[in-house]
Amino acid sequence: MIQIENGLPLVLAQAEGLSPLSVVVMIGIFIVVVSGLIVLVLVLKHINLWIRSFVSRAKIDPFTLVFMSFRKVNPNAIVDAKVSAVQAGLEDIPTRAYEAHYLAGGNIQRVIRALIAAHRARIDLDWDTASAIDLAGRDVLEAVRTSVDPKVIDCPDPRHGRTTLDGVAKDGIQLKARARVTVRTNLKQLVGGATQETVIARVGEGIVSAIGSCETHKEVLANPTLIAHTVLRKSLDSQTAYEIVSIDIADIDVGDNIGARLQADQAEADVRVARAGAEMRRAEAVAMEQEMQALTQENRAKVVLAEAEIPKAMAEAYMNGSLRATKT
Repeated sequence: MIQIENGLPLVLAQAEGLSPLSVVVMIGIFIVVVSGLIVLVLVLKHINLWIRSFVSRAKIDPFTLVFMSFRKVNPNAIVDAKVSAVQAGLEDIPTRAYEAHYLAGGNIQRVIRALIAAHRARIDLDWDTASAIDLAGRDVLEAVRTSVDPKVIDCPDPRHGRTTLDGVAKDGIQLKARARVTVRTNLKQLVGGATQETVIARVGEGIVSAIGSCETHKEVLANPTLIAHTVLRKSLDSQTAYEIVSIDIADIDVGDNIGARLQADQAEADVRVARAGAEMRRAEAVAMEQEMQALTQENRAKVVLAEAEIPKAMAEAYMNGSLRATKT
């Protein structure tokens, strides 16, 4: 009878006439062979990627490619990105950095293309900054392109319904201006820096303030660059994601005479105030006249009452003998 209390090795040993140690060794060899076959299959599955990385000097070994599959990382994306980087001269980026950015949900190809563009344009941009910009939701490749090739934005933005910036010079004449602002990306402040809307708002505020500081509108019309120079001296691009290259006044027109309109409105307001004062004084005079008339009537009534007392006083005087009739 076969004893089963000592486990499976003893059963197999008794069935085949082998020792328990030999059975354990055979099972271990079987497990190693099966594991080796699995690893070999996975390696052969990624052999094309390894050969490509090897001939491209990307230095990604087969086992790293196999472990990428276990870590839910797409080996094709990693190999494509690293081969592109190495061929462009960016050889100091470790494979782990690619995998970490991929697992974080970043776009590896976009980051690598941005780094290649920055490297060719001699722009200081490292992997950490580029990956942070990408994970922040900004288009790092577009940012590098804007840094290399500055873009022009209209001020004010016509998409918001305004087409001109209206300022009033000290002589009261309104000027309507349109500006074109040339900016390039400030990569160091792209994460956390103010956006394009902030730049437009600051430039618009600066232009209106510059127009308001001019003595006459003719001064602005004769030399519009005064506005641009005044605005550029204010460092409006601080703490923003852009660097202002230049501000150009595209168009400037003469608007209304705001000063004359304000003076006319003030004169009209003064007339209304004067009319109100005159009406108040007239009303006071009428009230005073009515009051005097009432006082006159009151005094007349007092006179009538006094006249009515005279006969009574005369009668009392006759009765008292104080008043005697004289004969002539």
